[in-house]
Amino acid sequence: MSQPDDEVLGKAYDHRLARRLLTYLKPYRGRVALAIPLIALTAGFELLALNLTMAAIDLFLLPPAPERLGLFSRLLAAGFEALGGRPAPMDGVAVIGSLYLGLMLVVFGLTYWQTLLLNGTGQFVMYDLRRELFAKFQRLPLSYYDRTPIGRMTTRLTSDVDALNELFTSGFVTLLSDVVVLVGLLTFLFLVNWKLALVSLVVVPLLTAITAWFRHHASRTYREVRIRLARINAFLQEHLSGMATVQLFNREAREEQAFEAINDAHRRINIETIFYYAVFYPAIGFVSNLGVALVIWYGGGQVLTGTLSLGALFFFIQAMQRFYEPIQDISEKYNILQAAMAAAERVFKVLDEPLVITSPSAPKRPAVMRGEIEFRNVWFAYKGENWVLRDVSFRVAPGQTVALVGATGAGKTSITSLLMRFYDVQRGQILVDGVDVREFDLTELRRYFGVVLQDPTLFAGTIADNLRLGAKDISEDRLIAAAQEVQADAFIRRLPGGYQAEVKERGATLSVGQKQLLALARALAFDPRILILDEATASIDSETEALIQSAIERLLVGRTCVVIAHRLSTVRRADNIIVLHRGEIREMGTHQELVARADGIYRRLYELQYREATPPPRAASAATVVRSPV
Repeated sequence: MSQPDDEVLGKAYDHRLARRLLTYLKPYRGRVALAIPLIALTAGFELLALNLTMAAIDLFLLPPAPERLGLFSRLLAAGFEALGGRPAPMDGVAVIGSLYLGLMLVVFGLTYWQTLLLNGTGQFVMYDLRRELFAKFQRLPLSYYDRTPIGRMTTRLTSDVDALNELFTSGFVTLLSDVVVLVGLLTFLFLVNWKLALVSLVVVPLLTAITAWFRHHASRTYREVRIRLARINAFLQEHLSGMATVQLFNREAREEQAFEAINDAHRRINIETIFYYAVFYPAIGFVSNLGVALVIWYGGGQVLTGTLSLGALFFFIQAMQRFYEPIQDISEKYNILQAAMAAAERVFKVLDEPLVITSPSAPKRPAVMRGEIEFRNVWFAYKGENWVLRDVSFRVAPGQTVALVGATGAGKTSITSLLMRFYDVQRGQILVDGVDVREFDLTELRRYFGVVLQDPTLFAGTIADNLRLGAKDISEDRLIAAAQEVQADAFIRRLPGGYQAEVKERGATLSVGQKQLLALARALAFDPRILILDEATASIDSETEALIQSAIERLLVGRTCVVIAHRLSTVRRADNIIVLHRGEIREMGTHQELVARADGIYRRLYELQYREATPPPRAASAATVVRSPV
């Protein structure tokens, strides 16, 4: 079974992706260029500190014969001689101790600055990536949203970008620092005593085998953990959003069992991961100690035979303990690298998604904005040749109201989506004021339209924010006038704070009718030439519907309007009613003309709704119940 896009991990390293990731560092190459020498200096000063301990022993605590002194100790002794002679042992130890402390302070400062520079760079890169991703999401066509879950897009912007940040900061810093330390340590080890250096490396093959074993199993379990976690997230998203349905049908116990199974699978794979870590760390520690033991055995023998100083042996012991840390770090960072490569692949897949709906290089615009609409032989399918609209042609004169009527799936909403160019037609033309919508600048085209949906979208913020949607040219007076015109001002002023009242996510604290009135006020505030009402009164009570219908009548004055409605009572006053059936126009005319057709689709729909709206007569007896056929 193929894994979802979120669950697949790619190669641990992909040079193509790595090169592309590095382009995001270009604006901050000065910071990176400064951080890299700081990393090298930090590692160098740490190695220098190890040499100071060797020098302290060889020069002042247990000085060997001069010919047995290491290179660093001889250089330090020469430095003392140049400054007036080697100091007494207590003074010499104090001097070296002070030098050691000074080096550690320098290391502290260097580490502080390199962390600040690289972590700051990582934050800048995350900012740039998220901004680029969000901008791309806003430009992608609606067809992309039709096939992509919202949760997956959220993951691109959050956890995937975080994985890349960890690569740029923790992973990058650690790998670079570890490489510098390894190279530096090997260099010093061979300079001090090449024979003992070779002995100390005897355990490296064993260390490599343990690391390879851990990397293989850790990679597999890490992938499984991500899969299990993705399933938990998907289950939670679905069931928390549908909690009302779960409770309504008494599914709490059943869903709890389902979640328990998913959660248990996540727990078990995490415990397996812990097992591999529990083996890896002690094994690395054991091999490290085995290497130190070999150094003590062989190096101790050299000390006893007079071919190695005690300071050099102490240096080797310290160096070997430090030598195994980078190898362990590199093994741990393998998963970070693998996750970052997978995240990069998914992020770049979004960024490379083609923009099929774009503005032309030389856009056109009508001389006068009148609000005329014309469909010419339009064919449209969301996929392949599964035609949603078939050879649709009609014209709406400026200021007219046209109603689109038909069963679910007849193509009504598709017409309005094509009109605003959320999709492009496969055949035919759609014209607004005589200009093909594909020849408009997208921003200019969509300024023509105001849309009121059955479930209007409100954002977290204030009432004024939701009416204005960031448009700075809409003044406070114009905002209030729009609300008054559609009779929304009264309920807005009753809210705590009035126009500055807080709106929760998706308008959770407002009724459906209030949200519809706000959507109408917003449409009026933007003063569109063409208004689209998509089932705007389908989910409200009769009293609120009457209020909204009154607001709509005010809004329609001087505007072209396209109305989509299943309730035919809302389209009686339309100048033209288009009846769609399976993507084709079957009837067209006014309400009176269509009702007059004895065998027409519109008449059958109207009669069916009229019968359903008319209550059956009361039964003559309480013992007799009259039921309408279903």
